[in-house]
Amino acid sequence: MSRKQQALIVGLGQFGRALARTLASRGVEVIAVDVSEIAVQMVADVVADCMVLDASSEAALAQLEPQRRDLCVCTIGSEARDAAIVVTALLRQMGAPRVVARANDDTTERILRLVGAHEVVNPERAFGERLATRLLYSDIIEELPLGDDLVISEIRPPRLLVGRSLRELDLRKRSKISVIAIRRELDGLGRALVPNADDRILADDILVVVAPRNAVQQLLEVAT
Repeated sequence: MSRKQQALIVGLGQFGRALARTLASRGVEVIAVDVSEIAVQMVADVVADCMVLDASSEAALAQLEPQRRDLCVCTIGSEARDAAIVVTALLRQMGAPRVVARANDDTTERILRLVGAHEVVNPERAFGERLATRLLYSDIIEELPLGDDLVISEIRPPRLLVGRSLRELDLRKRSKISVIAIRRELDGLGRALVPNADDRILADDILVVVAPRNAVQQLLEVAT
């Protein structure tokens, strides 16, 4: 039996709690810590272990053995920016193999990268960008960035694509858009299909595509 992945989450605000619960629900062994006993109690029922602890203390953080965890996430928000920077630096110094840190502004993001974060996330900005896209383009259901250049999107097919085959449309050549799956109702059940070139797009399909940033929006603007 393979070993469960282990994640250490430092900071249990709304974002940290949501992350802890989601990782735990997906089979990850989560160790969650915060300086607030109330915040710790809010995830105690779902995580493998939790404790009230000031992770900006080197001695206290060392007790958690971050070097043994597959993932360490510092989700401390802007209200304690100095603590977030210290915790991120200590995690790297202690040999944590993957350190992800949260930032709420560009300055904090630069500092977190300088002290060694492997990845820096800004959940508020990311959500705002995705929401803006969904509000402007109602046919985009969801987006997931893949680095800085590519995006996975779920979209409703625009009118000019319906009834035509993927071979005929040749979206990869014309728009640099690759259709990697089609979600379709079959026999009353929603199914995800791996498409082939001769599959025709139906009006009720949901297309899962990979494309450069803004490519899907450009397609929707000309094909709707």
